[in-house]
Amino acid sequence: MAKFFLNFASKMKKIVVFITLLCLFASCGQSYEERQRISRQERFRLLREDSLALKIALVPALDCLPLFVAADRGMFDSLKVDVRLKVKHSPLDCVEAFRHGKVEGMVSDLFHTERLVKRGMQLRYAGATDGYCQIIANRLSRVKGLSQLDGKLIAMSRYGVTDWLTKHALDSVKLGDLKAFRVQIHDPIISTDMLKNNELDAVTVGEPYATELRQLKNTVLLDSRNLGVNPGVIAFRTKALIDSRINGQYQKFRTVYNAACDSINRFGINYYAPILMKYCKVNEKTVAALPKMKFQHLADPRESDIKRANK
Repeated sequence: MAKFFLNFASKMKKIVVFITLLCLFASCGQSYEERQRISRQERFRLLREDSLALKIALVPALDCLPLFVAADRGMFDSLKVDVRLKVKHSPLDCVEAFRHGKVEGMVSDLFHTERLVKRGMQLRYAGATDGYCQIIANRLSRVKGLSQLDGKLIAMSRYGVTDWLTKHALDSVKLGDLKAFRVQIHDPIISTDMLKNNELDAVTVGEPYATELRQLKNTVLLDSRNLGVNPGVIAFRTKALIDSRINGQYQKFRTVYNAACDSINRFGINYYAPILMKYCKVNEKTVAALPKMKFQHLADPRESDIKRANK
């Protein structure tokens, strides 16, 4: 009899364990399904927020400082505008993201944007920026003037303002492609480092990298400002701004951008040195040596600059 009860107790113990395991697995299954449901809801929420955000492609550059300041100092948040900066390695990366609809806007130049317009893209200019670029010769190449670029390697980024300025400079001294060699290096940080490492004879580059190279006693051959050119712009896809919610964000964006310009003009570029160093990967000494400049409120690009780009 005792043996019967022992066997019965053993079987009951196994049954209890089995039922417990079943309950545990059922609980885990429900928990997993619940997690999946919540995960799907979260993904939909994030996708919806992303679709209504103003995503802006840009490269590390001095003329993007108002955007960097507005993002890092929470100025966009203060007006409840969802702006997401997409920092790219090159101007062409920005153009590709813009062209394929991955971003609503980009910081670029009229040579790139007007090329897109000619290819059928509709866009709206939020305003002009204060960007400029310089052709800088390696001090070791002993080039003191544009005519001495014969047989030299000059880095620039294709289709944009650095391409235009380089070609304009070479044409002015009758140096065609067979006499001076334009090398396509689209990342300004890489081209700057290559000149510092004596892998290039010259480079066409914007700020703050032009200042970094001037500090090393390299020679400025040409400055785009001396040609009366102001090609920098912020552009948005017209199709994106049709949505009233996105257009509302765009209007707030303009307000915040102008406020960031006012703040930089009031306190100076050096006040925001940590932000510029963070995005542009330059040192404090380079930031301190940057030329003084006033950041302008958003206004339409000049018709003369648009015509020049279209030529």
